[in-house]
Amino acid sequence: MTLDPSPEARLALPRQSSLGTAAARQLADTTKSAPQMQEITSRWLLRMLPWVEAQGGAYRVNRRLTYTVGDGRVEFVQDGADVRVIPRELGELALLRGFDDLEVLTAIADRCVQRDFRAGETLVERGAPADELHLIAHGRVSQTSVGKFGDEVALDVLADGDRFGEHALLDEDARWENTVTAETPGTLLTLSRGDFAAVTSTAPSLRGHLEEFSSLTRRRQNHRGEAEIAMSAGHTGEHELPGAFVDYELRPREYELSVAQTILRVHTRVADLYNGPMNQTQEQLRLTIEALRERQEHELINNREFGLLHNADFKQRIQTHSGPPTPDDMDELLCRRRGSKFFLAHPRTIAAIGREFNARGLYPDHVDVGGQQVPAWRGVPILPCNKIPVTRERTSSILVMRTGEESQGVIGLRQTGLPDEYEPGLSVRFMGLDEKAITSYLVSTYYSAAILVPDAVGVLENVQIGRWPS
Repeated sequence: MTLDPSPEARLALPRQSSLGTAAARQLADTTKSAPQMQEITSRWLLRMLPWVEAQGGAYRVNRRLTYTVGDGRVEFVQDGADVRVIPRELGELALLRGFDDLEVLTAIADRCVQRDFRAGETLVERGAPADELHLIAHGRVSQTSVGKFGDEVALDVLADGDRFGEHALLDEDARWENTVTAETPGTLLTLSRGDFAAVTSTAPSLRGHLEEFSSLTRRRQNHRGEAEIAMSAGHTGEHELPGAFVDYELRPREYELSVAQTILRVHTRVADLYNGPMNQTQEQLRLTIEALRERQEHELINNREFGLLHNADFKQRIQTHSGPPTPDDMDELLCRRRGSKFFLAHPRTIAAIGREFNARGLYPDHVDVGGQQVPAWRGVPILPCNKIPVTRERTSSILVMRTGEESQGVIGLRQTGLPDEYEPGLSVRFMGLDEKAITSYLVSTYYSAAILVPDAVGVLENVQIGRWPS
C-alpha cells in the first residue's frame, strides 16, 4: 500500500504547469462531451454594452463645463463610539469644494459635534429656523414635506455620507424646507452657523474662497448645473440677440484600457498524441477565454477605477424606502434618467424583486432580448449579473443604465486589430517552447467602460434581499 506523501514531501514535488496525459485521454477515447465549465454565466453586461474603439488605448469624455460642486459623500473615522469627520472630506461640500487649506479644514472639522439619534426621532422640523449643517456618519433618514393638498409627501432617503442643511451656514434667514426623520438608529455630526462663522473670521483664505463661491453660484445654470447657453425665443422685430458659446470642462476624464491576461501552457506531447477527435489546444483556449470574459465583466462592475458601481454619480445613488426592492423603488430609478435600456441585478436580487411584486399582486411583463424572454418592469428588461456583490447582511445593489454614444450613455471600450487577434479585443500570442517541451500562449483582452454623462447610470443601494413579505 502506498501512503500519501507528507505535506513537506508534497511541497518538494515538482508542480505541474500544463495538462497531463491522463487528463488528456479523457478527450481521446469513447463518446464524450466537450469540457464543461461551471463558471460560465450569461454575461449580459458584455452582450448589452455597445463597444467603441479606443484608439491609442484611451478614451476621453468631453463634457460641458458644470458649475455644480461638492457632489460626493463625506467620510468619517471611528474611534470606539466616537466619530470624527476627515478634514479633507469637507471639500465634498459645495461651498468648500476646491478649498485645500488643511489647517482651516481641520479647525472646521474640530467644531463638528457628534449626535446619536434613534429610529423614529425627528431631527429637524419643516419651517423651523435652520442654523446647522448635519453630516450623516451612519444610519438612514427620510425627508418629507407637505403636498399640494395638505398630505405628507416623501421626498428622499439619505444615508451614510449624505448631509442636509448646508445652505444654513451662509444664510442667516434660512429655514428648514423639509422634515427629516430617522428611519434607523445612527450618528450624525452637526456644525453650527456660529462655529463656522468663528472659523471664517480668523481665516482670510476661507473668506476669499467663499466670496468666489458666491460669485460662481450667481452665474446662470440650467437644471443640470451646466453653464446656461444664452438664447432668445418668441421675439419679434429687430430684437437684439444674446451672444453665446458652449464652455467645456478644462480637464476631461480619460479612460485607459485595462487588461486581463493569462499564460496558457500546453505540453507538446498532449497536442501531438491526444488531438483526436477534439483539438486539445482549442479546448484549453476556449475555457481560458471563457474565464477571461468572466473576469472582464467582474471588472466592469467592481473595478475602483472604471467599474460602474464605483463610478456612478453620487446624485444617481438612491436608497430603498423600506429595504426590499419595491415597484416604487424601481420607478424611482427609472424616473431619474431618459431612455433606460436595462436593469442589472444579482439573480438573488431578481428573486427578491419577484417576491415584492407578487406580494402586491403585480406580475412583471416579459420582453424578448436577443431571442430570450426576460422579466421587465415598465418595458425595461431586468437582466441577471452575479458579479454584483451580495453582502453578509443580505443586501445588494440594482443598476439601471442608458447605453450608447448617441444617447450619451454607458459604452464599453476596446481596441480591435491587435496582433494575433483571436476575437475582437482579445489576442492569443505564441510565446514559444521551453526546455520541458511546453508550448506557451499569452492570452490578453483589453477593455474598459465609460459613463458619458452622470445620469447614464443609476444605482439602488442597500437592497434587502433576505426579507420575505408578510
